[in-house]
Amino acid sequence: MRVRQLLSNDHRAVNDLLSQLVTALSHKDVQSSLSFLDLLWARLAVHIRAEHLHLFPAVINRLAETRNEAGSSLDEARALVEGLRTDHEFFMVELAREIGVLRELTTTNDQIKLAAVGDAVRTVKQRLMTHNQIEENQIYRWVKTLLTEPEQRELASLINSELENRPPRFSAAAWSNYR
Repeated sequence: MRVRQLLSNDHRAVNDLLSQLVTALSHKDVQSSLSFLDLLWARLAVHIRAEHLHLFPAVINRLAETRNEAGSSLDEARALVEGLRTDHEFFMVELAREIGVLRELTTTNDQIKLAAVGDAVRTVKQRLMTHNQIEENQIYRWVKTLLTEPEQRELASLINSELENRPPRFSAAAWSNYR
């Protein structure tokens, strides 16, 4: 499977999971919301790790080597990647914060806090949509123009290994439901 397809499919899976979370929150189902949010956080973490460890370095290193022969500016790419990394940090911190709130809500019934979690999740969802469009329309496309076929296959293999690296607290079935 190609890098772009692999990561775009993962974006869709994360979005499906995010939609399930929003539905659970709208039904004020704290336990289901917590389960979905924990899984979302973990799925997003492995996706981000794959991009940080493999995708971003492959693109930046190749641009540095080719001296912009592909028509993309190295400085532009570095700035774009830095913006994407900033988004990643926002997603992980914000979702971790909301996991803490939902854990607290499993023993209390604070509808104001639950509504605030819903607002925060919808903010993440909105920012994630824009973020994913940037990745899919820029960074992911660069892979095909910058890397050889064997390099693309190797990168796809590395990324796939990261995406399949599920934390042990999740069953294989739960993890694969959103693949």
